[in-house]
Amino acid sequence: MTTVALLSVAPVIEGSMAGEVAKAVDALDEFDVSYETNPMGTVIEADDAETVFAAAAAAHEAVDGDRVSTVLKIDDKRAADTTAERKVAAVEEELGREAKRER
Repeated sequence: MTTVALLSVAPVIEGSMAGEVAKAVDALDEFDVSYETNPMGTVIEADDAETVFAAAAAAHEAVDGDRVSTVLKIDDKRAADTTAERKVAAVEEELGREAKRER
């Protein structure tokens, strides 16, 4: 996979957004992507940017509301294959430790 993206889709509402965010994440299953949701968004991996754009658009459309906020950040590495996991591993190699800390 060569395209890694961070997607955040949320309705602009008071209270919990979990139900609407779940709809956005569920919409990703219609596309040839892998993904992992974290507290700040969902990391998506695909073979190309076009697939990421289509998946992000579907996630955006899946959310109900008068106002929906979507942020998409894409790393489209065209010269070599990579994964989100490898990107984190490279940082951890430089750190000499896991890139995580519990409080």
